[in-house]
Amino acid sequence: MKWVNVLGGIVGAAALLGLGIILGHFAIPKGTNSQHLQDLDLEILESIMQQLDASRIRENLRELSREPHLASSPQDEALVQLLLQRWRDPESGLDSAEASTYEVLLSFPSREQPNRVAVVSPTGNVLFSCRQSEQNLTGEQGGPDVVPPYAAYAPPGTPQGLLVYANQGTEEDFMKLQAQGIKLEGTIALTRYGGTGRGAKAVNAAKHGVAGVLVYTDPADINDGQSSTNETFPNSWRLPPSGVERGSYYEYFGDPLTPYLPANPSSFRLDPDTVSGFPPIPTQPIGFEDAKILLCQVNVSVYNRLELRNSSNVLGIIRGAVEPDRYVLYGNHRDSWVHGAVDPSSGTAVLLELSRVLGTLLKKGTWRPRRSIVFASWGAEEFGLIGSTEFTEEFFSKLQERAVAYINVDISVFANATLRAQGTPPVQSVIFAASKQIPAPSLGGLSIYDNWIRYFNRSSPVYGLVPSLGSLGAGSDYAPFIHFLGISSMDIAYTYDRSKTSARIYPTYHTAFDTFGYVDKFVDPGFSSHQAVARTAGSVLLRLSDSLFLPLNVSDYGETLRSFLQAAQQNLGVLLEQHSISLVPLVTAVEKFEGAAGALDQRISALQKATPDPLQVRMLNDQLMLLERTFLNPRAFPEERYYSHVLWAPRTGSVATFPGLANACSRAMNTSLGSPAWAEVQRQLSILVVALEGAAATLRPVADF
Repeated sequence: MKWVNVLGGIVGAAALLGLGIILGHFAIPKGTNSQHLQDLDLEILESIMQQLDASRIRENLRELSREPHLASSPQDEALVQLLLQRWRDPESGLDSAEASTYEVLLSFPSREQPNRVAVVSPTGNVLFSCRQSEQNLTGEQGGPDVVPPYAAYAPPGTPQGLLVYANQGTEEDFMKLQAQGIKLEGTIALTRYGGTGRGAKAVNAAKHGVAGVLVYTDPADINDGQSSTNETFPNSWRLPPSGVERGSYYEYFGDPLTPYLPANPSSFRLDPDTVSGFPPIPTQPIGFEDAKILLCQVNVSVYNRLELRNSSNVLGIIRGAVEPDRYVLYGNHRDSWVHGAVDPSSGTAVLLELSRVLGTLLKKGTWRPRRSIVFASWGAEEFGLIGSTEFTEEFFSKLQERAVAYINVDISVFANATLRAQGTPPVQSVIFAASKQIPAPSLGGLSIYDNWIRYFNRSSPVYGLVPSLGSLGAGSDYAPFIHFLGISSMDIAYTYDRSKTSARIYPTYHTAFDTFGYVDKFVDPGFSSHQAVARTAGSVLLRLSDSLFLPLNVSDYGETLRSFLQAAQQNLGVLLEQHSISLVPLVTAVEKFEGAAGALDQRISALQKATPDPLQVRMLNDQLMLLERTFLNPRAFPEERYYSHVLWAPRTGSVATFPGLANACSRAMNTSLGSPAWAEVQRQLSILVVALEGAAATLRPVADF
């Protein structure tokens, strides 16, 4: 991929902040001072909001979800060409568009030997067989391009044994069965989705000698308990009895054979037989209509195979007029398990409409952003965020030096009640600002912000009652950007009214029933929620790409740090004191950060009231952009792959505090004084203190080294 050439011969910013500012100064195109001070044009922003068309999004979705488009399939490649065609259109295209291909390890069921689950007699006679495909209810669930339900990356095998119901397949579930005297060795565990990750169910089962795992979607978890045919799709949005959730059971993300390396032809590859992170025993998903029948002796036949396949990312680029070496990225994955109308095509439909509107203005010569915009369509996300991870591996240094933020819109509409946003604290303010200016669909003048606060809210010690911004895990393509690169990230969607459903996700998730008709009839008739997401995400994108000062509020991190600190003091303080571990250095580090963030806010406010020098603007913006990177420590969590962010790594401890500290305390809890586990607690505390002090130093005036 040659997007470095597309963006022009820009002098690269160095990792050190001071040197980066100097080099960045020379990277800014020379022109008038007014050009250097180009700021967000609210009239253009409003014009863009009005041009985003719900009917066009609807037609995009119809085209995107017409055929199943499993990663690396011919239909997936056809969508690559569709994106390239749209982004190269002479009237509404972007400055450039290119596809890049990686050779990655994927997992597929065998066509010659379909996976099978059967109840057998002691003599081996088949008494009952589970469905090998979902019921063809609308004419879209059959055909050779509909991949049968399977657990991607589960190993082949034909285990046979007594069936044991293991609830959600957590470690606690299996320990409870053992405590009840139930023999698990050689059994087949029937588990339901939820409670723990897909792959973790097989890992937990194998620890207890289980030979194979079945996973089903329980109607109590997805359908509010409704399960009859007249209560489910196609008569409602609920999952029909034959519906089966597909998914990747790989523990990590990225290409399994090239961790930390892009999956280029020349890259070193691990031996597939020694790769970690795959389920250790055969695993197969089934529908709830079959799950309720299974009893006694069960035979599971899994014939999955691993294959090296080509998978492509597509990038569309709009060059910045003033700071072309600063990138605002907006992405979504393209591949789906079957038709994927909700996941992910609802997001791609929004992406195409937003890029059409911006491309049209670009071609007319009426607008060009201050900073460069990079639109991305990621490949093979469903197998473990592969396309986005390979991209971050290949362009690690460039992105760390130059990326302002990453906006992810995967499933744009889960349901049509309210906005739902997740992100790191600095992006809260820009999402709030955008949502306050956009009317909520069909609510008589109520803004998206005002509607959002009705459904999800929290009490902020600084702002009072505000909408809740969720944190980012690893559920979509934002994961490598925040956890691996330390780039401020967010995920934006419309979602449910939680008072009306307990569904853990939209009911037809990863099944053959996630079709255009399902969205058009049940999820978002009229596509007004899709339009609302397009406007919200589009407004955030424009504010990040066009504002003179980056709208990233670093002081909002102070609330998170203070909350984490208070949780540690209240829940861990006494225990730590018993082991002569003091939280005082952490308290001081949090206070230093709060002071530095507040002082930076004041400097920005003063410059906004004056006519700042372009270099001053650049200096401050780089401090805002680089703050998130200061929380990275690649040695903090050696047991985790790609997780380097000391504030957002996975937390296994029960205390809602800094994850490294919480996890270390949880492991040390029942060990003796002076044990290695308590030394790890002290190490994690030191890692935190150094990260927070480094963050505070990054926010201080650059001249004050």
